[in-house]
Amino acid sequence: MSQLSERPRQAIVGLPLPHESAALHVTGNALYTDDLVVRTKDALHAWPVQSPHAHARITSLKVKPAYDVPGVVRVLTAEDVPGVNDAGVKHDEPLFPTEVMFHGHAICWVLGETLEAARLGAAAVEVEYESLPSLVTVPEAIAAGSFQGTGRHLNRGDVGTALSQATHVFRGEFEFAGQEHFYLETHVALALVDEAGQIFAQSSTQHPSETQEIIAHVLGVPSHAVTVQCLRMGGGFGGKEMQPHGFAAIAALGATLTGRPVRLRLNRTQDMTMSGKRHGFHSEWEAGFDDDGRLVALDATLTSDGGWSLDLSEPVLARAMCHIDNAYWIPNVRVDGRIAKTNKTSQTAFRGFGGPQGMLVVEEVLGRCAPLLGRDAMDLRRRNLYRPHDTTPYGQPVRHAERLEACWSEVVETGEVERRRMEIEQFNATHPDTKRALAMTPVKFGISFNLTAFNQAGALVHVYKDGSVLINHGGTEMGQGLHTKMLQVAATTLGLPLERVRLAPTRTDKVPNTSATAASSGADLNGAAIKNACEQIRERLARVAGGRLGISPGDVRFSEGVIRGLSFDGEGLRWEDVVNDAYHQRVQLWAAGFYRTEGLHWDPVAMRGEPFKYFAYGVAAAEVEVDGFSGAYTLRRVDIVHDVGDSLSPLIDLGQIEGGFVQGAGWLTLEDLRWDESDGPNRGRLATQAASTYKLPSFSEMPEVFNVSLLEKAHEDGAVYGSKAVGEPPLMLAFSVREALRQAAAAFGPPGTSVVLRSPATPEAVYWALDGARSSGHRAEQLETVELMRSPAGLSGV
Repeated sequence: MSQLSERPRQAIVGLPLPHESAALHVTGNALYTDDLVVRTKDALHAWPVQSPHAHARITSLKVKPAYDVPGVVRVLTAEDVPGVNDAGVKHDEPLFPTEVMFHGHAICWVLGETLEAARLGAAAVEVEYESLPSLVTVPEAIAAGSFQGTGRHLNRGDVGTALSQATHVFRGEFEFAGQEHFYLETHVALALVDEAGQIFAQSSTQHPSETQEIIAHVLGVPSHAVTVQCLRMGGGFGGKEMQPHGFAAIAALGATLTGRPVRLRLNRTQDMTMSGKRHGFHSEWEAGFDDDGRLVALDATLTSDGGWSLDLSEPVLARAMCHIDNAYWIPNVRVDGRIAKTNKTSQTAFRGFGGPQGMLVVEEVLGRCAPLLGRDAMDLRRRNLYRPHDTTPYGQPVRHAERLEACWSEVVETGEVERRRMEIEQFNATHPDTKRALAMTPVKFGISFNLTAFNQAGALVHVYKDGSVLINHGGTEMGQGLHTKMLQVAATTLGLPLERVRLAPTRTDKVPNTSATAASSGADLNGAAIKNACEQIRERLARVAGGRLGISPGDVRFSEGVIRGLSFDGEGLRWEDVVNDAYHQRVQLWAAGFYRTEGLHWDPVAMRGEPFKYFAYGVAAAEVEVDGFSGAYTLRRVDIVHDVGDSLSPLIDLGQIEGGFVQGAGWLTLEDLRWDESDGPNRGRLATQAASTYKLPSFSEMPEVFNVSLLEKAHEDGAVYGSKAVGEPPLMLAFSVREALRQAAAAFGPPGTSVVLRSPATPEAVYWALDGARSSGHRAEQLETVELMRSPAGLSGV
């Protein structure tokens, strides 16, 4: 067991504690970035001028009429930028564009004494456009050869030979939609400048250091002239990893030019029409199976919808390709990946970061092919699970692969799966217009950033003379409970009660050069950095305490605020007394901690190596009931067993698993992004701009029975206190819901029916799937897939 993962007997980590801000959340006392406006004197408000075209050249921009509107103070345009007119790290996102690239693209910003003055000022700005051809869908982009960034290729084995020798070969095409983050708090920033010209920006951002960097290069100043703070976020889900930077830069630019604080907050419609979403994907695949139902080869082409600029599309695509295997051993794999350039918002990170998109492809393959193979989908998935000593298509050993089988077996047993499947079979036999189904799907998700350099973190821990402790770290809190876990890590390492430790807001002038709170790595990276800082302080205090106790510093133990010897039976020394002694002995009582994830290596061109520290595993069983007249459905029961290692905070982890699953179910079944694809004047306009048109999961979609268990005896050596990441992996457990809907729709047809199910599987999509199952009697007509069956005479299409 490594020192990093070793957990003391009396630990604060592992206790089921509530979220550290829970009381503030429910009482309305928690402060978010926009709450600071009322505490800021003379703040100006920003409002964008948005393009009504999906693609157009700006031929004239007249801002003078805006100044005739009472309360308008300044109109920000490209001419005002002292540094670089760009909001992205790829230098392909002009902050003030001359060519608009999507419907809703911000052209300039108006600052007003009130939000209404800024809005009216923006409406008064006169813009003339020259309309240009636009690409709204991925198939349009593919046909036009419109791609961006660098394509990738992943290969293992001999796919061509394996497919030619496979007993069963299937081909298919599958396109699936993206997802709106719909965090409760929209994008917001508040910037001000002090007397020395230093910029202080409060931002709802998952990546304060990069927000700092973008502000600095827009203003043409060094990074040390900019401080970014994130109090907390009302949700992020990846949508605030890259996208906040430009908004914060606008606020900082306005504050610099006017000398007054500037607040920029998007309303819901602006947020949905201006900010990026989960990448939709188009896929083409060919899969081969042997007589035992084992996958022998998979050949796929993935095309992601990157939108108008690159943003994070390249690493999202890379992770999708690395996760196309999900939890299944496939000896021969060939995957080509490319990024379509379309006239939409620039799609960005979203919980899972491409992993869900890649995994959905193989789940689609298994779900569609199982009936054609004459096999039960649950059995087909289980027999293809990774086993010990298997490796991924990119060459990484699948360590602890046996946990997949352990999770699966536990779900089968505790979820009474076999009994319920028999009941479902009896129910379906007696209910011609209503069908039920139960599906099980696994998850194997790699934990670490794709880019190795991002796998580092820092922390700053202060111990004050009274014994109280203040910790700073580079992670941001978006409701996921990271700060709660970090408090538990610090208290455990220092051997203190939790109430002796406080956590400060995330700031770039406390911990510099931080990575984004993303990739499910927040607790792993920042927890290890905090532990490192606390251990430095503890070692110094051990020398002080050892002197008082007359023992070696190595025999000093810290627990519950008392410092004792290894075999000392007395009362021990109070923590605060030892701290006071250390101060008077001029012992340093603060420390900067650092952590870098070891053992990672990755060649992004060859797509070979070990990019992940470990894999998180899980299995879910979902039972649904579908109405044959409308396609409406009910999620009746969900059973989950998930591997989080030795949990740092069980209540937090259970909440993350439940929330991730529900968000995944929303993506796969409800949340239907629609853009106007017509040739009319609104081409490229997002039609689903609010909760009234964009269906989100709510309490009515929750299963009546929702059982979540953490896999036991799952210690992860080499991770902080033996824990595992929990943020993203549970989202993919929702594949079970989509596959259950597929099976329920197929139950309306004859045995062996395989159906095409659109994603998201809305009630409408489910209806058309079950209608197809009813009306087709020949399985080759039910699926837009061809099976090639090998016989002594050669190949024959079926």
